[in-house]
Amino acid sequence: MEDTKERLRLVISGRVQGIWYRASARDRAEALGLTGWVRNQPGGSVELVAEGNGEALDRLFCWCREGPPLAQVSRVEQERSAATGEFSAFDVR
Repeated sequence: MEDTKERLRLVISGRVQGIWYRASARDRAEALGLTGWVRNQPGGSVELVAEGNGEALDRLFCWCREGPPLAQVSRVEQERSAATGEFSAFDVR
């Protein structure tokens, strides 16, 4: 069975900046074998783009709804699409 790669884009809102959300998300994504990036947005949200297999992306999505211990996630917007293969690692931007 072929392992089809997917892309997941999330915008996470709530208390998600200044509490190690990006570094924790990178660590979780790397542990799941995903590539992509995570960055703060000017309005206080965090944007994340990850590519990999669907099960790993589902697990990352579930983690992002909670985040690290100090996070207070109020909303997660999700978009899925086909992977582009443009990433070689998972970076904090």
